[in-house]
Amino acid sequence: MSAYAIGQITIKDSAKWAEYRGLLPETLAPWGGEILLRGKQAAVLSGQHRHTDTVVIRFPDLESLQRWHDSPAYQALVPLRDSAADVDLIRYEADS
Repeated sequence: MSAYAIGQITIKDSAKWAEYRGLLPETLAPWGGEILLRGKQAAVLSGQHRHTDTVVIRFPDLESLQRWHDSPAYQALVPLRDSAADVDLIRYEADS
């Protein structure tokens, strides 16, 4: 069953964020990760949401997602990510 990593993002340094975004896709490929959406918040329709950007990445399953997240290639990018943006990264499994 597909699994999704959803990142809620507030960019602090756009140059560093662009560098991170450019390096991220090569870390996804070995685990079957595919970026489905990168977008900016247009409006909060209900409730509150503190972030301005969102990314949705699909993986074949939870194990692939977790292995990507824990991989040396992705972990090497985490310091750059953290200096570029505030990111809440959440793992989801599809119900159907």
